[in-house]
Parts: sequence; C-alpha cells; structure tokens
Amino acid sequence: MTTGVGMDFRLSSASFSDNQPIPKTYSCEGEGTSPALRWDGLPSGTKSLALVVRDPDAPGGEFVHWLVYDIPPSVTELPSGTYDAAKFPLGGMEGQNGFGKLGYGGPCPPPGAPHHYIFTVYALDQPSLGLPAGASKPELVAAMQGKILGQAQLTGLYGK
Repeated sequence: MTTGVGMDFRLSSASFSDNQPIPKTYSCEGEGTSPALRWDGLPSGTKSLALVVRDPDAPGGEFVHWLVYDIPPSVTELPSGTYDAAKFPLGGMEGQNGFGKLGYGGPCPPPGAPHHYIFTVYALDQPSLGLPAGASKPELVAAMQGKILGQAQLTGLYGK
C-alpha cells in the first residue's frame, strides 16, 4: 500500500499486497479478471477518480493494462471482475488498453524476470474529464493535468 503525497489517500487490494506477486487468476494465464481494489482517505474536494494500471517493464516500453475515469467519489472499491464495456458498471468510462480493447487486460509478460504492475488511483477536482469511452492514456493524462488533488499507488509483480 502506498500513500498519496502528504495525505492519507491509500490504495490496497484483497487480491495481493504491495510489491508482492499478483495471483495467476488475474493474468492472461488465468481467468483474466481484475483484482479487487479499495481506496480510502480521499482528499477533500474530490469530485471524481481515475484509475491507471501500467507495466513499465514491457519490452516495447510502458504497456497500459487498464484505464477507468470519471469514477464517482462515492465508489470506494472495485470488486474483482470482468470489466470490458465502454461504460464502467460502477460509474465512469473505460479507456483503451495496450491490447487495443476496452477494460482490464491482465498481466501477460514474456518469460523472464517479473514485471511491475503499477495501479494508480487519482483523485480529481472535476466530476468529469469530458473524455469519451476508449480514450488513450496520453489523452487521459492530458485531461487530468491541473486537476489532480492526490494519488495513491499499489504495485504488484507478475512473471512467467
């Protein structure tokens, strides 16, 4: 569990601990469902949340595994599940992952050293970023600029 800078904003998972292995069920070798996530300690003034899951160790450079944005601040957890629709079932929209699809794409690294999967939740001061479903990570990052109140991270490891 990692804390947002200077605040009590925390991200955790019942599926894995910070800097520990992500179970196979959440990967391309398993069921491919997303791990359960939970956050608390939202910064004051949070009007929406965004989630970015990325692998900075991918051979071709950073690989995006999941983008969700415009999540209502009343949502404090995402149950493990299959999320692959334009509209996120708990509110908000899903962006395009590195597999060219909407929703969560589990870890699927080539054989070798474990990769780091960084889950980051951003607390934002806007209820909507104005992005359509299917936005890319660069579009999401640009839309969030100047609107981030805090962030919390959780890192999982996965290797074949």
